[in-house]
Amino acid sequence: MDVHIRTKGHAGRITLHRPKALNALTYQMCLDIEAALDTWRDDDAVKLVVIDAEGDKAFCAGGDIQDLYDTAVAGDFAYGQRFWRDEYRLNQKIFNYPKPYVALMQGFVMGGGVGVSCHGSHRVVCDTSQIAMPECGIGLIPDVGGSLMLARAPGRLGEYLGTTGARMDAGNAIYAGFADCYVPKDDWSTLLRALEQTGDVGVIDAHTRPAPTASFSTLQVDIDRHFASTDMNDVMASLGEDETEFAASAIKLLRKKSPLSAAATPTLIERVRAADTIEAALSEEYKFTYRAAQHGDFIEGIKATIIDRSHTPKWRFATLADVGQSDVETMLAPLGDAAL
Repeated sequence: MDVHIRTKGHAGRITLHRPKALNALTYQMCLDIEAALDTWRDDDAVKLVVIDAEGDKAFCAGGDIQDLYDTAVAGDFAYGQRFWRDEYRLNQKIFNYPKPYVALMQGFVMGGGVGVSCHGSHRVVCDTSQIAMPECGIGLIPDVGGSLMLARAPGRLGEYLGTTGARMDAGNAIYAGFADCYVPKDDWSTLLRALEQTGDVGVIDAHTRPAPTASFSTLQVDIDRHFASTDMNDVMASLGEDETEFAASAIKLLRKKSPLSAAATPTLIERVRAADTIEAALSEEYKFTYRAAQHGDFIEGIKATIIDRSHTPKWRFATLADVGQSDVETMLAPLGDAAL
């Protein structure tokens, strides 16, 4: 059983149950979670929903992309397109869910894991939490509605997080708007019992402790200066003129990403910031993910990072400087009848 779904007391409980796979989200898990949410929406006995996960290493390190890779390599792009369409419908459902949705996020929370947790109404992090949107490293763009959180992050922090895939600890996740409160991991079992027994999210307050300092807050001025442009060549030039440790680290992270994906991400975030709805975010993301296997770097990104683990992908464009704005616009162009 990859996801354990049940009710306990006043709580609908969802537990991701693939600890050896870092609780990576399969297509069926998405469908099972959606079905549970649909059932509980009109069940008066269920006052709130809690999603958590087995194991200490990860809440959910992302989507299970083996099937996406296998089908895409075989020339079947429809499977991935359908997977993303259905996953995004779940993300929207969580964002708009009429009952409190509590997410307990330990360890790695990345990509698809962000999509089933960070859209909840009450997002709890702890001492081990490491949240990130690393999609540019596998030839995608920040998706599962993550572009909306990036767009709403302070200043240009979203552009920095989305293009570099930098990880956020508990303090930074709260600062960036990916989490709400810090509860030490040792207190989670007590908190869970209280949520089940009372059906009242107010009990979270009693367990909340001061969040660790957000290091990104001290870097905000630098981030805003360097990531001000939607043209990543301007960003790289700005970083290149800065001799700080932060700039050197950002350049190193950016050079590992798909140039096409990294180039498209600031334009994606800019569009989503203007619209400021989950529906617009998912719709804009889908334009890119729909094309990612056939016209982008998705297959190569998965091959290099997951399949043969060479970590030396042969991207469609050698560097960011080789990607034109027209290439970005092509990946983010309207999909017509295939639109989300």
